[in-house]
Amino acid sequence: MFYLGVDLGGTNIAIGLVDEQGNILHKDSVPTLSARPPAEVVDDMAALCRKVTADAGKSMDDIAAVGIGVPGLTIDETGVVVFATNLGWHDVHMGTQLGRALNKPVHMDNDANVAALGEVVAGGMRGAKNAIFLTLGTGVGGGIVLDGKIFSGTHHVGGEVGHMITVINGEPCTCGNRGCWERYTSATALIREGKKAAQRNPQSLINKKVAGDLDKISARTVIDAAREEDADAVQIYRDYIEALALGIINLINLLDPEMVAVGGGVAAAGDFLLEPLKACVASHVFYKDAPHAEIVLAVLGNDAGIIGAAVDAMNKENA
Repeated sequence: MFYLGVDLGGTNIAIGLVDEQGNILHKDSVPTLSARPPAEVVDDMAALCRKVTADAGKSMDDIAAVGIGVPGLTIDETGVVVFATNLGWHDVHMGTQLGRALNKPVHMDNDANVAALGEVVAGGMRGAKNAIFLTLGTGVGGGIVLDGKIFSGTHHVGGEVGHMITVINGEPCTCGNRGCWERYTSATALIREGKKAAQRNPQSLINKKVAGDLDKISARTVIDAAREEDADAVQIYRDYIEALALGIINLINLLDPEMVAVGGGVAAAGDFLLEPLKACVASHVFYKDAPHAEIVLAVLGNDAGIIGAAVDAMNKENA
């Protein structure tokens, strides 16, 4: 049997036909157009499920179940998306509606959670039983896999690692708290500190790279300036690595995973990110004389959500 994995995003809906080994046989996408009523988005999702299946040379009779990664809080047992901020959704019965349209079981979980499972099944953490996936983008997302299955917590809100509070009375966060980990470890954090440095020192390479237009500063601007050993950028990047390592150490000390994979836009820095991060974690992790989690780069990109959603559906159907 085969499974359909759906990666529901604020911009696009990506769907893939996935086999029981986690291989994508065919995939396609359409714009989400989330300003529409949710029922219209679900209709497009159903149509794309049928199209992907047919284009792969299969029929809906070959599909055992559908899995969906949602950018928000879901209750799989009821088929309800409680809220998805980027979509503007509240209490949408998406799983129920899609299941009725396709006459198939539908399972849902948070998009970062299913991406974590995808990296475990077919990506940078392949074969790990206990693993953590981090996405370093506008914010910091995370997914936790324990004993080969997604850990969502008692109330379906587990894995929100970006909102661990790591600095008391620290930077204000969009969630309403202060000092959340993502305020120091996201691309947004690098941009914020890069702008401050450029304002303080007009001779900074950060400033020169954007010709004085601070609105053009990106995370890559700061990282590239650090590669070129600009003093301001080097300090920003060193602080960034230490803040990132702090949260990872906390997660390792708490859960003792086999692997931690880092993805998202900042992870495009590759070894320039990975090597100092691994060194910092190793020097501060609690059990220094015992093995600790291997830190790797995520490798699947957007496919992680498709594969993870499909495998999550397979796991739940076979539980």
